[in-house]
Amino acid sequence: MAETRAGYEAVVELTRGGMVESVHFGAMAVVDSAGRLLASFGDPNLVTFPRSSMKPLQALPFVEDGGPEHYGLTEEELAILCASHHGTDEHVRVLRSIHAKVGLQESDLQCGVHWPSDKATALAMRERGEEPTPYRHNCSGKHSGMLAQALLHDYFKENYLSMENSLQQRILKTVAEMCGIEPEEMPVGIDGCSAPVFAIPLYNFALAMARLADPSGLAEIRASACKKITHAMMAYPEMVAGPGALDSVLMRLMQGKAAVKGGAEGYQMISLMPGACGKDSPGIGVALKFSDGDPSRRATYALIVALLKKLGFEAEIASEAFRNFNSPLLKNWAGLEIGEIRLASPIEITKTW
Repeated sequence: MAETRAGYEAVVELTRGGMVESVHFGAMAVVDSAGRLLASFGDPNLVTFPRSSMKPLQALPFVEDGGPEHYGLTEEELAILCASHHGTDEHVRVLRSIHAKVGLQESDLQCGVHWPSDKATALAMRERGEEPTPYRHNCSGKHSGMLAQALLHDYFKENYLSMENSLQQRILKTVAEMCGIEPEEMPVGIDGCSAPVFAIPLYNFALAMARLADPSGLAEIRASACKKITHAMMAYPEMVAGPGALDSVLMRLMQGKAAVKGGAEGYQMISLMPGACGKDSPGIGVALKFSDGDPSRRATYALIVALLKKLGFEAEIASEAFRNFNSPLLKNWAGLEIGEIRLASPIEITKTW
């Protein structure tokens, strides 16, 4: 039986010399759009912050209210509203286009400033003496969407990140509805970009991700908005993250079968579209979290590989494009095999199709 720890269990382990050297404790819930728990590790009701995995839900009210149509936004521009982008020049180009259409200034963004996570972009900027600005912040797309929503409804723009602003109250209500819980059941924290972020049980967030993939049971306006968001993310995966990033690579390989969005501190979500796992398979949501924050993302990669194999996506994860995320053998700098990274216990999935 796997060792447990405050809602988490030993999920991923690394070996050396035939012994387990390191262990990542995690928790996961896999839920279908009817609310059935299909698989889990640890406590599926563990309450934790989805961080940036919540971005598609934060964009949902803006899309429901016809914001993209009102401002003439493209699917590419909608995708970056759901993004943790890598700050490339292409990302900045799309953000500038959004701001021009909406009537925003870069100075309106309250996300802060950091160097692009895309190394080539950061190096090129340093070589030409360019300092980063808010457009390079990985959450500037989300903030642009929030500001556009504020202008759409004449909410106060200056305090658009405050929970006292009607904008954030609307987002809170929408997220709670998608998760099937009450707003007061979601503790509020402050994300790395200063926006509010809500703590949600893994089961309920996975349910929301299943509904995002298969919104057939939702009201027509919301269902349409969910489809627009997932279609934009899957059509422009590089806008959601960046070249070589897990979210972008996986969505490109899955070819319309999955919307994928990672979050900080070891969080990851996957929304699998109806039919993605075989004939009559339902919409499926995955929410997982590692207790140590999984800074190298190695535990997240290992768990996703094992889960996708179990769901029948062997060809996608065996492809050359996914090689950087599918490395079960551990090697040292001389190329010698010294161990492996593996699941501590197998995934058991209850298939309902």
